[in-house]
Amino acid sequence: MREQECGPCILRNQCHYAYIFETAPQSGTQALSKYESIPRPFVLEPPPDPKTTYAPGEKLDFHLLLIGRAIQYFPYFIVVFREMGVVGLGSGRRPFILEEVTALGLKQEAQAYSCSTNTVRAIDLSYNGAQLTAQTLPQAKKIRVTFETPVRLVDDGRLPPAPEFHIFFRQAMRRISAMAYFHHGQPLEADYVGLTERSRQVALVANKTHWQDWERYSRRQDQRIKMGGLIGEATYQGNLDEFLPWLALGGHIHIGKNTVSGLGKYSMTVL
Repeated sequence: MREQECGPCILRNQCHYAYIFETAPQSGTQALSKYESIPRPFVLEPPPDPKTTYAPGEKLDFHLLLIGRAIQYFPYFIVVFREMGVVGLGSGRRPFILEEVTALGLKQEAQAYSCSTNTVRAIDLSYNGAQLTAQTLPQAKKIRVTFETPVRLVDDGRLPPAPEFHIFFRQAMRRISAMAYFHHGQPLEADYVGLTERSRQVALVANKTHWQDWERYSRRQDQRIKMGGLIGEATYQGNLDEFLPWLALGGHIHIGKNTVSGLGKYSMTVL
């Protein structure tokens, strides 16, 4: 339609691009209706190595997580990554070849695309939150959370200096609920008020986190965007049983701000 913005486009509700990259509540939606945008149904996880320069012939591995309805658009992402390779990455627009895509399930994996055959295989290794959290220990009094990529928490519009449990948990609960509602069409039935109040009783007993600055260049906005957050370890103590399934799922889909760029990834260890 040659529009610069998706908002006024009459095809917005039927457009693949608008759904994935300019996600917004459907008309008539009540939950989160006051927000201009809702969580995108994908996450790009960068490689753990922080380097930003790759030599010719060197491989770059990254993960793509698709959530809910976005899974059906998997072939479109492959096309996009291939086209990105032609355009190039970084300030120098270095070209690359999308060599292979491997679908990862909970207990198995399979090749989904290969540049040698130039074909996409129809593979469904998707899984749900119940399967992911099935192995979560039912009881815990103390956990250690490791923030693997900067976690940008927000409390009452501000960035808190420490990852207090109630702030951390509310971010996970909010994101999971939004994903279920908008991308699975299935609102979660939970005692949100009660969970929020009880989460305040869990204490942050050790804080080994620090702020790490991170930024990316937005070609669309023609400027660098600050994307820093907390990284490191935090230890929590209290009655944690009812929170563990939420936290197990939250670590998988990331939490906080700028999750589509890989921020907000964490792991959890029961102590």
